[in-house]
Amino acid sequence: MTQMRQRAREGLKAGDRFSVTRTFSQAETEAFGDLTRDYNPVHYDKAFAGIKGYDRLILHGLLTASMICEIGGQLAWLATRMDFQYLKPVYFGDTITCQLTINELDERGWAKAEALYFNQHGEMVVSAHLEGQLPGPVEQERLAQMISAGDPTNKLG
Repeated sequence: MTQMRQRAREGLKAGDRFSVTRTFSQAETEAFGDLTRDYNPVHYDKAFAGIKGYDRLILHGLLTASMICEIGGQLAWLATRMDFQYLKPVYFGDTITCQLTINELDERGWAKAEALYFNQHGEMVVSAHLEGQLPGPVEQERLAQMISAGDPTNKLG
């Protein structure tokens, strides 16, 4: 069981912060391209990337942005809106940290959050705003049952 999963089981609140870090490889972006059928040459052809102003191939933006899915999945957050702003390119081998902060949470469990993504140089590469529903009492009870059974569907646990 992850700490994030346990926090979701206990109940989340405004001000809670979560962070994940990941280094992406060229193979992962190629697999992402295959999965999404996004074969934009800026991810695959160095000459094309150079024409676009990049000195090397860049990761798919949504692959970088997908780091939010690890946090959301561990929190059992059901997202209803995600808005991303891409600020700087992310290159193969970059180490990205995604920091999510829950900014608002109402009595129905609907939340708003901000996610900021930084590369290994401390430069912000993506910012995001998201909304969705956090686990309520019934879902928290089910999470407790899942956790007590070893959280068998959670490969990060």
